Amino acid sequence: MTVATYASRHRLRPLLAAACLGAATVLGSAFPALARGPDGIADVAEKVIDAVVNISTTQTVEAKGGSGEGRGAMPQLPPGSPFEDFFDDFFKNHRGQGGPRSGDMQPHKTNSLGSGFIIDTSGIVVTNNHVIADADEINVILNDGTKIKADIVGVDKKTDLAVLKFKPPHPLIAVKFGDSDKLRLGEWVIAIGNPFSLGGTVTAGIVSARNRDIAAGPYDNYIQTDAAINRGNSGGPLFNLDGDVIGVNTLIISPTGGSIGIGFAVPSRTVAGVVDQLRQFGELRRGWLGVRIQQVTDEIAESLNVKPARGALIAGVDDKGPAKPAGIEPGDVVVKFDGKDIKEPKDLSRVVADSAVGKEVDVVIIRKGEEQTKRVTLGRLEDNDKPQPANAKSAPEPEKPVTQKALGLDLANLSKDLRGRYKIKDTVKGVLVTGVDAASDAAEKRLSAGDVIVEVAQEAVANAADIKKRVDQLKKDGKKSVLLLVSNADGELRFVALSVQ
Repeated sequence: MTVATYASRHRLRPLLAAACLGAATVLGSAFPALARGPDGIADVAEKVIDAVVNISTTQTVEAKGGSGEGRGAMPQLPPGSPFEDFFDDFFKNHRGQGGPRSGDMQPHKTNSLGSGFIIDTSGIVVTNNHVIADADEINVILNDGTKIKADIVGVDKKTDLAVLKFKPPHPLIAVKFGDSDKLRLGEWVIAIGNPFSLGGTVTAGIVSARNRDIAAGPYDNYIQTDAAINRGNSGGPLFNLDGDVIGVNTLIISPTGGSIGIGFAVPSRTVAGVVDQLRQFGELRRGWLGVRIQQVTDEIAESLNVKPARGALIAGVDDKGPAKPAGIEPGDVVVKFDGKDIKEPKDLSRVVADSAVGKEVDVVIIRKGEEQTKRVTLGRLEDNDKPQPANAKSAPEPEKPVTQKALGLDLANLSKDLRGRYKIKDTVKGVLVTGVDAASDAAEKRLSAGDVIVEVAQEAVANAADIKKRVDQLKKDGKKSVLLLVSNADGELRFVALSVQ
């Protein structure tokens, strides 16, 4: 029950209104600018409101038939419940004696509403992919209530964006993209959308944060705002005070489904590039470097002589990718790509994806403590690739022959028998881990039986004795950690830094 409903039912609305008025009076006298917000909000809203649309979709939902399953099933109540007779009578009256039967339920249609905005007066609309996903029919509802059928131009699931096209019934108002890179923390922004299917609604707030990574997708780079964003706002625009679109409202964090002041918008810099490609090709054509990357931890940075810890560590290079002929190798740390600084792996993922297929770029790497520049011609990322298998391993047979112990690991030379037991590919070379001390740094770093150590301190190892010798030497040299290149059974590589103390 909402506060407004509660107040009206208990005749408390005048009291509630008076309390609110009193608070506003006090607040207004102390902070007049804060009470009214920026003067330009009303002007911006008036200028852009007709470019904001509602997105109405219809989807056919298959029924679940059989034995009371599905939407029409009889509710299960505790024996003796005072509602038992009521529900029994209700379902008998509506379904006949005995309640719902197998095959009673039929496929039915469901409707949903979201938001979008016009970027071209020819009838081009931007919205979220999840607003129109799986829809049988899509309609655009203009601010004056006109409803027009729309078609999909293209979608991009990884950024949750979609472009629609409809035939304008009359001249339209369009909005343009602003530069989200120029946003400052605390800057005022305006959200317009269709919250809770109420129709065009304007809310305002500030930029709470930029470059938010909330693990929603591989290219997370969200603008966070406290402007009220609720269900139905998805796909709607986030404006600056110049009336330019600087984001697409996409996600909220809320335990209730309503706004608690934590909303996220895809920045216009990302949106504009995606929209251009969807309009041109009907799909995304992202750049591809052909590497697997991981975080450069303090321990890894110390092992590779990278100061300060930064960049994206190359954990593996695709044999058929653009990086290999350019001379990029596992163990390299990318610190700059096409003139842009790379502070962490996500930075590299984003900038590569945003780069044009076939473009030649300079990639600055750190190898053995020294910077080098590699020239790479980017390939095209195939989005329809099957997801990579997880690193889970089948349970090995208990206790394998151990030839050495080092770093909390039981190590054995790879043999045909051990390859078969752990299902390790013939292409994987190195020393097998057959056990891990549960109290060791290796266990904390998630090394496990079945992993294969390929390199120690960037030198290949062929047997367990090599590892023991290399670790002992590093201890004598006063090193705090050792960098291991580790492969799983399928040959996928990753770097792990372990303490040698």
